[in-house]
Amino acid sequence: MSDVIEAAVAALNEKLSGAGFDAVAKFVLEGAGAIMVDGSGARAGDEEADVTLTASADTFEAMLSGDLNPTAAFMSGKLAVDGDMGAAMRLGGLIG
Repeated sequence: MSDVIEAAVAALNEKLSGAGFDAVAKFVLEGAGAIMVDGSGARAGDEEADVTLTASADTFEAMLSGDLNPTAAFMSGKLAVDGDMGAAMRLGGLIG
């Protein structure tokens, strides 16, 4: 697992602790790998998901740190969403 993915998984698990996300999401960090998020938290993986969110590692880091709102990232084209938009919005509310 790359250092970028490892750090992202740790940061996501900190943000999501006890949040109870009710779908399966996949974050694809361009050039680094993928992260799965579900009701039990975040982990490295590349499996089927209800929604797939694709962004650069820098954009992902900015969203996690609070410097970039996930909705603003989507609207500006920095974040691509494929699948269940409702699940993406719920996840964005948890990490944003």
